[in-house]
Amino acid sequence: MKKLSHINDAGHVHMVDVTAKDETAREARARGSVKMKSGTLALLEEGKMAKGNVLTTAKIAGIMAAKKTGEFIPLCHPLKLTGINIEFEINRKNSQIIIESQVRTVGQTGVEMEALTAVSVAALTIYDMCKAVDREMVISDILLLTKSGGKSGTFIRKSAK
Repeated sequence: MKKLSHINDAGHVHMVDVTAKDETAREARARGSVKMKSGTLALLEEGKMAKGNVLTTAKIAGIMAAKKTGEFIPLCHPLKLTGINIEFEINRKNSQIIIESQVRTVGQTGVEMEALTAVSVAALTIYDMCKAVDREMVISDILLLTKSGGKSGTFIRKSAK
């Protein structure tokens, strides 16, 4: 059975020491969604939200959050990220915005948390900017799609496209 890496033999939490790990190219992709009323989605697409351009602001917020992940997730290493991208897909049929992030680094530990944080904060920003017209929005399905690099190798979620 695998052990949790952040718990030592005495049962105490600690930050994992990655000093001896090799630096490798690492990448992670994550996805999430924000479901909203169709009228809210229409306002967003038409650029009629009072707070401004929702998707541009959400993209900036997600990028900023990825860069600061190590500052607010306990025991998470601060990383020098070499690339962050966030894309949005508007799904009119389901009245939702699908958010996907891709984060890269060359380092001693992976960027899964940064990719998940980027999606989470982008979704929260969409909610914040649209809540004046729709407080029933639902943020959901935040998940890791893929991860590559490092000793543990590649992970690809079976449902990932």
